[in-house]
Amino acid sequence: MSPRTSVADIADRYRRRADRFDATVAAVPADRWASPSPCAEWTARDVVGHVLEMHAAMLRPLGRGLSTAPALDDDPLGAFRSARADIEGALGDPAVASSECDTPMGRMTLAEHVDGVASEDLVIHGWDLARAAGLDDTMDPVELERMWPAVQSIPDEMRIPGHFGPGIVVFGPAVDVPDDAPLQHRVLALTGRDPR
Repeated sequence: MSPRTSVADIADRYRRRADRFDATVAAVPADRWASPSPCAEWTARDVVGHVLEMHAAMLRPLGRGLSTAPALDDDPLGAFRSARADIEGALGDPAVASSECDTPMGRMTLAEHVDGVASEDLVIHGWDLARAAGLDDTMDPVELERMWPAVQSIPDEMRIPGHFGPGIVVFGPAVDVPDDAPLQHRVLALTGRDPR
């Protein structure tokens, strides 16, 4: 963790992103959960399922798992809120948040791992879910500005299906968009999503 990034900063950032994702899940019409998402082979419900899996993955290196929660099929919002509470609880415990673990990106604290994976996922998968559900998919301009430098330098191995394990696809091939396209379109395109 850089000296300027405290666990409190990470927890606040996670909370803001989780609030927005929570609102999107809550707004999905009941008849849209089976709708296809921009992620190949995923429905709207699958997007939430992936977010839950990434939340569980944050706790696994510490020998922990998600708490018993409502089933995704029955209550996607309840399932997300339960996983969110587990992550917020971990970030709120200084000993747990500062525990180091091995990750695909190297050794880091739980807080750093959450910040770079589960928290980050809420931003991009919030767009996926909104698009699948026919909701307003406008992304937070502050998040887009923050993401722009990083998405311009996504390593090639992160676009190789299975590089991080069987069935894991981190980013698809970049999509061509005009250089003067809106920033949201350019960010999405570099994450392998067609913004149109």
